[in-house]
Amino acid sequence: MGKHTQSIDSRILGRIRATRSGRAFTPADFLDLGPRTAVDQALSRNARAGRIRKVGRGLYDRPKVHPEIGTLAATTDALIQAVARRSGLRLQASGARTANALGLSDQVPMRTVYFTNGRQRTIKAGKSIILLKPAGPRTMAAAGTVSGDVIQALRWMGRRNVGADTVARLKRNLRRTDKAQLLKGLRHAPAWVADVMRQVAQPGQEARHG
Repeated sequence: MGKHTQSIDSRILGRIRATRSGRAFTPADFLDLGPRTAVDQALSRNARAGRIRKVGRGLYDRPKVHPEIGTLAATTDALIQAVARRSGLRLQASGARTANALGLSDQVPMRTVYFTNGRQRTIKAGKSIILLKPAGPRTMAAAGTVSGDVIQALRWMGRRNVGADTVARLKRNLRRTDKAQLLKGLRHAPAWVADVMRQVAQPGQEARHG
């Protein structure tokens, strides 16, 4: 292995080790360190050496290691964020997924679906299968923000199923900065969803639904 090869390998590995475990990445994250071909080869060598793990086509992760369970796969969110960085896409998790993540539903979606401003495609990464579905400007307007997640979750739940308990849960589960962000996303929400978001963001208001 030549000196230049060692340098690219070590620089890429150094950057990976400087990030938290459980993060996923693609060659696009390292193009400032060398040509694409050299980056691809360096990632492949590090994967063969067991320093990182290849989890899909052009997708790698630095897995977490649990003392009892063992090696843990990268989360779907980590994988999809890596894909978004690589492709420049905007992505918004579907309502079923955001409702579960926000603590509004115990239902675990059978399929992992993200809306996108790009074309429809399926991404396979380890045991994860992620479907990207094209969506219109209104759905994508708040993509990647807590407002986008709340909007999708509430729309998926439906107006009749959203009441005081929903507002209370969101108040408990969202941080103060998240609640402030909800007010910035009101214009992207249907009127009844915006009303719920306003109640969550503004202390002292009681839910008027249900």
